[in-house]
Amino acid sequence: MLRSVRRLSILLALVAAVLAIAPAAAQARAPRGFIGITSEDVLQGDANYRTSNLSAQRASGVKLIRQTFKWRDIEYTPGFYILDPYDAYVAKLAAHGIRVLPVLFDSPTFHNGTTKTRPAFPPKSNSSMARFAQALVRRYGPRGTLWQQHPEIPKVPITAWQIWNEPNLPIYWRGRANARSYARMVKTVGGAIRKVDRRAEIVSAGLPPSTQRGAVRLTRYITQLYRARMGRSISSLAINSYARNSRELGRLLKSIRKLINRRGGRRDQIWITELGWATSGPRSRFNLGVRGQARQISSSYSLIRKQRRRLKLRGVVYFSWKDLPRYAPLYQNLWGLHAGLLNLDGTPKSGFNSFKRAVGRIR
Repeated sequence: MLRSVRRLSILLALVAAVLAIAPAAAQARAPRGFIGITSEDVLQGDANYRTSNLSAQRASGVKLIRQTFKWRDIEYTPGFYILDPYDAYVAKLAAHGIRVLPVLFDSPTFHNGTTKTRPAFPPKSNSSMARFAQALVRRYGPRGTLWQQHPEIPKVPITAWQIWNEPNLPIYWRGRANARSYARMVKTVGGAIRKVDRRAEIVSAGLPPSTQRGAVRLTRYITQLYRARMGRSISSLAINSYARNSRELGRLLKSIRKLINRRGGRRDQIWITELGWATSGPRSRFNLGVRGQARQISSSYSLIRKQRRRLKLRGVVYFSWKDLPRYAPLYQNLWGLHAGLLNLDGTPKSGFNSFKRAVGRIR
């Protein structure tokens, strides 16, 4: 009898140990689509270009592409959405097992009340953006018509949606950057998305720690957002966390974590939606040369791997896959055009191998 009791006690202890280990192991896994990249060239490329680059991206550890869904290119006429180019794009990514983080951005002129050629202007009415967002969720979300109409496509629905980009910069907002106005946008558009997909992740715009003229400083802007109770509407606060090196990146992320914790956002995750270093181009504190880029990719992704759980990091998106040509209308040579893992001709930089090794350690 005594032996039976001892055996039962040992068995129960083993079961308890297994049950204790299982949740910890589950928590140790990185969230779906944790490793991301920006790759505008894939959207613009033909079928063969997409296939070759998506295959290379998947092989390098990329699980997600952050892509602007340019509103003005989709809604040409009020209430009519042209989604064919994005249908083909989303389907191609799904075939490679890569998720999409759409950035809902750049309103049509008939919704923003201006004819000025600005990089992006918010709409006069957030309800118009809410309708646009719902159209996308109905097409690409978990119950999206794209998957219903094309059962031959592997179903990889869009489940996270990023609302706007860098609204703390005046170039991307009407007049002065205004946190309260942006918070209202998130509440309206995020609420509309969740009416279609109640489990959708709502991601704030990527907010940069910019010191340029007219920009609202990052900590001040985030404080204003939480005062406006935007935290109730989001799953993740996104940071376009450009930093000179991994030490500076670590300080930035820790300070943001402490700030949103104090403001009632302990459950909110942090999504790094832009991070990168240039290898050439104009002089900049983010232009580190070929060796510097490779070195900072290694050290920064190591930091992210070690601090992921402590800082509640939702994901990290490298900017970008490939160097970019100068774009109209000014054709300026900007440092960000040279931040790719690949050169403009598609040949890999040293940073590409650093990226593969670094992300391979993140599970």
